[in-house]
Amino acid sequence: MKQQLGLPFWLLPIFMFSAQALGDQAGHLRLIDSLDRPQDGYCVDVVGTPGSLRTDLPLFAHNCKPRLTSDSAVVFDTKGYIQFKDLDLCMTVAGINSVALPGTAVVLHRCGVNSAFFETAKLQSFDLEDDGRLLLKNTNLCLAVGAQSATTYSPSDKWRTLFVEDCGIASPALSRWVFSVPD
Repeated sequence: MKQQLGLPFWLLPIFMFSAQALGDQAGHLRLIDSLDRPQDGYCVDVVGTPGSLRTDLPLFAHNCKPRLTSDSAVVFDTKGYIQFKDLDLCMTVAGINSVALPGTAVVLHRCGVNSAFFETAKLQSFDLEDDGRLLLKNTNLCLAVGAQSATTYSPSDKWRTLFVEDCGIASPALSRWVFSVPD
């Protein structure tokens, strides 16, 4: 299994635990490759800080926090929804009607609630593949981060863009994920 997945041995127990839906267990959605953040890696995050979260802006990848917070804790449920439980919102690919294209941003939207020109049922459900790719169901689009990083308001924090990319061309270092629970 180690060789087939190409994961570091220390991630295998986390990956094996999290390759199945976590149910009600909250955790971080963490990029497997730490890239330029060897000390903490990158996790999916909401712009802002608790008390001033910007749920109207696209999600991004930010260096992982040492504990679960309302802007970083997600639940991966059996429907394939990735829900920010404290916010009662789901990760949603910002497509038109029910179609997403490579490069489309990921936003927050009410889980399972359609609106005009935004049929979320097909834009909120993901499959976690054995190799760590997180695919938008029934597509070849997987969750990815941008190749560049920048600092945030703190010089010790970094962020990257978050979007869906054609899995056939997405770099594995930028598009393999694991659900993990910090110590």
